[in-house]
Amino acid sequence: MVTMTDRIAADPNYEKLRSRRLRFGWTLTIAMLVVYYGFILLIAFRKDLLATPIGNGVTTWGIPIGFGVIVFTIVITGVYVLRANREYDELTEAVKREALK
Repeated sequence: MVTMTDRIAADPNYEKLRSRRLRFGWTLTIAMLVVYYGFILLIAFRKDLLATPIGNGVTTWGIPIGFGVIVFTIVITGVYVLRANREYDELTEAVKREALK
């Protein structure tokens, strides 16, 4: 007897969905790790750079760089959501339709 799990696993759309999501997820994960750990390495090894004032004000470079890390996180989350809504949702629906046949 063929179970629904077997039908889903045999669906080429499922394999396409799985591989695309996995590859894209790892790409975004690596990008986030590079940005985050790059910032941590700056804190550890270049405190002088982060403590340098911008112009004649009291704001240092650490503030916009830290803010940039936060903005980058929000942006890549948005990128993932957009891709999920455009591509992954269609493939998920195709897998569901095939599984219910």
